[in-house]
Amino acid sequence: MRPIDPPGTPAPRAQSDLNLLRTFLAVYRSGSFTAAAQLLGLSQPTVTTQIRALERQTRRELFERLPRGVAPTAVADELAARVAAPLDALAEATGHGPGERSRAEPVHLAGPAELLCARALPALAPLVTEGVRLRVTTGLTDPLLDELRAGRHDLVIATTRPRGRTLSAVPLSDEEFVLVAAPAWADRVARHPAADLPAALHGTPLIAYAEDLPIVRRYWRHVFGRRLNCRAAVSVPDLRAVLALVTAGAGYSVLPRYLCAGELASGALVLLDAPDDAPINTGFLVQRPGTSDNPHVALVRDRLLEAGRTW
Repeated sequence: MRPIDPPGTPAPRAQSDLNLLRTFLAVYRSGSFTAAAQLLGLSQPTVTTQIRALERQTRRELFERLPRGVAPTAVADELAARVAAPLDALAEATGHGPGERSRAEPVHLAGPAELLCARALPALAPLVTEGVRLRVTTGLTDPLLDELRAGRHDLVIATTRPRGRTLSAVPLSDEEFVLVAAPAWADRVARHPAADLPAALHGTPLIAYAEDLPIVRRYWRHVFGRRLNCRAAVSVPDLRAVLALVTAGAGYSVLPRYLCAGELASGALVLLDAPDDAPINTGFLVQRPGTSDNPHVALVRDRLLEAGRTW
């Protein structure tokens, strides 16, 4: 790390090039020089040169270079807080903000396939009828957040809160996990003479989302206070497929309650356990900080946050 001046050195001069500040803000919000270059339509070397020029002007190191991307320093946090609102307002006033677009671009939304299909997309249907266009990507949280930083998405529904300060995350909804099986398996487990449920489930086929059983293992630790020692009879990376298999009588699993609420209500599935403190996971709605130049991003964000309160 190159040396920097001691505290008390003046912050950026008034004559600092606005282009340097725009580039700085893009790097700050995206978390990498490469992603900022894509957002700005510049080459990566140009972005690097402009950030170095701004660092020379401020006589401060603005970003810590990491193996993947960059992390803002405290000086960068302070500078971003000072310049973000004026630069966003200037962009809108000069024709690059939401008020100047005659037709909004599609909103790029990403998240887990199950939650998108069961909750998020139905909630957004009224916006689609009003002219909002959506481009939807499904996948795991960590890769989707990397793509969000790179500018590929506008909003991501994440199953964990993102690390770092380059993304803005707000709680969206809580999902409760439940242990379920079809009635025939539930009756068989209930007749088992074992004193506890995990032992009673021994020999019952386990249907899981992944080979390492992350959801089921978490349930076992949280509810039963022990490790799960078994293998999946079936692993399939789609909770809707897990639901279909369990409903068809293939075995038991742990699922989000929202996903199997209909089957539980109809009796197609039965709760095997009803703990007082069921495992809960909080989902987050994540976006890059700052004002998007697409007004429909705010519409989608606000609608999801409103709907999420009832999920």
